[in-house]
Amino acid sequence: MEHYQGRGRRGFRDHTREEYRRQLEQYVFRYFPNGAKLTEITPSKVAGFVAWLCDPTKQNGRALSDSTIRNITKPLRACLASAVREDLIRSNPARDVDMPHRPTGEGSEDEEVRALSRDELATLLELFPDRWRLFFALLAATGLRISEAVALQWRHLELDGPTPHVKVRRAFVKGSMGPLKSRYARREVPLDYPLVLALREHREATEWPQDDDPVFAASNGACLDAENLRRRVLKPTREEACLEWVGFHTFRHTCATLLFAEGRNAVQVQRWLGHHSAAFTLATYVHLLDGDVGEPLNLPESANKMQTCSTPIHATTPESERTDSLH
Repeated sequence: MEHYQGRGRRGFRDHTREEYRRQLEQYVFRYFPNGAKLTEITPSKVAGFVAWLCDPTKQNGRALSDSTIRNITKPLRACLASAVREDLIRSNPARDVDMPHRPTGEGSEDEEVRALSRDELATLLELFPDRWRLFFALLAATGLRISEAVALQWRHLELDGPTPHVKVRRAFVKGSMGPLKSRYARREVPLDYPLVLALREHREATEWPQDDDPVFAASNGACLDAENLRRRVLKPTREEACLEWVGFHTFRHTCATLLFAEGRNAVQVQRWLGHHSAAFTLATYVHLLDGDVGEPLNLPESANKMQTCSTPIHATTPESERTDSLH
């Protein structure tokens, strides 16, 4: 783990290394016996490890989500892949192991692309506690990922001038500040005037108004914990609104569908959201778009005036050519 550099072009981040180390110590080393040989780790034993992760009674009563289990197996798969490259084993027993796919309310955020209607969004925002209404309004208006939103500092907001906007420059993931998901995620998202006014008022009222302070800070001035925010704010509010399926990413999906509804094209929405391609953006949201072909296409006025030839064709065409054309 100390020397592992990853397999992607972007290298291996320090906070990912720490997370891999934690996953190994907390789960992998607990399951596989101390001193187990690499050749003893078979696909069936890796499958047993996955089943063990799925059993809440083996995890101190905690039910791990499917995405968490996939993340836990990543360092195991990486270690075994390194062993293959170093000719210590012939194949990676974790390469083709089946991952769980269990339908749950929380899991729908990662797997189902579903957006709020305008009325649902208005209802939900109205029900949020006053302290948090602006935060979730910003999510819906900008489409920021939750990791990007909690990482915002006041220096990332341009609230003066003719084009107010938010600069997306970093992300807060698993308790660690780091770079964005990809180079495409670095972007500037415009802010409308009512949101600008609300953010100005928020800065005047907050205990943490300095440029390097979080825009939305915890009670101690630190970055917000997304899981605490989900549990203490989002979950009770969505239940009160009878919208139990809503997650943080729902606000991002809602932003995308509102942009398309306003007539923005796929490239504009892609750059707004920080996706890697317009094709991906369109493929993600095409099922949410209006499938009606719409009104007839109105051509420019000059094109609608059909030009007709008032001169008979035989007046300018030789008789021999007229005969040939009739054939």
